[in-house]
Amino acid sequence: MKDSGARMSDWTPKLNPAVDLRRLPLNAEEGFVLSRLDGHTREKDLPALTGFPPDKLRSILERLVSQGALLPGTEAASPANTVRQAGVVASTASANAAHAQPTASANAEPGSHVGVGSHAGDHPTPSHDASDTEPLPEAEASDDSDDDAGSTDDVPEAVLGDYRKLFETRLHALPEDQRVALAHGAEDPELSALCFDPVPAVIKGVLENSRVGLAHARLIARHHRNPVGLEALVARAAFAADTGVRRFLVRNPQLPAALFRRLWAMRRLMEHHKLTVDRDVPEQTRRTARELLRQRFSTGPSEEKVELILNTEGRALGALVGMPVDGKTTSLLCGRTYRSPMLVQNIARWSAAPPALIAHLLKQELVRRQPQLRMMLARHPNAPADAKRA
Repeated sequence: MKDSGARMSDWTPKLNPAVDLRRLPLNAEEGFVLSRLDGHTREKDLPALTGFPPDKLRSILERLVSQGALLPGTEAASPANTVRQAGVVASTASANAAHAQPTASANAEPGSHVGVGSHAGDHPTPSHDASDTEPLPEAEASDDSDDDAGSTDDVPEAVLGDYRKLFETRLHALPEDQRVALAHGAEDPELSALCFDPVPAVIKGVLENSRVGLAHARLIARHHRNPVGLEALVARAAFAADTGVRRFLVRNPQLPAALFRRLWAMRRLMEHHKLTVDRDVPEQTRRTARELLRQRFSTGPSEEKVELILNTEGRALGALVGMPVDGKTTSLLCGRTYRSPMLVQNIARWSAAPPALIAHLLKQELVRRQPQLRMMLARHPNAPADAKRA
């Protein structure tokens, strides 16, 4: 890594598939960093995911490269290298984290105390200031971004299990005020484990921790079940803008309708439609999404309306009964050639289909070749009189 020089910030750390991580003398910090690597995240984006300041993170990555756990810069670019050792990373990180506190306690001077958030290892952990961490990256808003957000950035299930177990076995028994105090200064893995705490005050403490990152925000969005804690999460603009956080929030059964409206009020019509048909989204949120879809359809841009109708082959029109379209939308729809029987059928069933669109569809080659489509359009209330007579 040292030969990477100025290019280090764009380097993408990747696991070395030829090395058995279980045989390496990894400490808790190194194991935790390995658990955050997905083979796609660049080094400059890792401070937000790990909570470590850049200098400390660079030192950890250098040690991992020197031990052979990570590929050097040129080899790491190979697409064949994947995160197939994620399960090993999770178990290694968990084991090292579990042994960190007993080791520190055994080596402590008489009368000293090692807190729950302390880590033992060859390298002492300096305090992290908010100024040490890089700003959280803003997520790009695109139609498919929510679907892809979890493919590379989610914490592996094995690691999630370790965090949950850590909370249930060691942290949950602590008094609430002690957990709140711990949340403000904890490091991982305790910080991630506290994301499973059901008490909103603890979640607020986690969010005020200078080491908190997108990975913690996604854990809270996915597993916290108190609306007050979810409100505190969304109050952080960088977290609320993250596609992964939003994806988990809409699947959270405790997401308040008012909070969902704030998050989704200005989203594209296609994104609203996706939520209305997503079986992983609770019914109450899907119901609110249908209401928002109708509201946005009546006031949204014409281009989005056309996009919604065409991309869903008219299936979205079933939720838009009685919703008329403006002249620009009609003009855009009439400027296209139609080759999908499904789309024509769904428009024919749409009671608010404008007369100009019905007339345009009747002229399409597809409709002229299929009498059943022509019959459906001719029966539409807005069909031209000559089509009904024919």
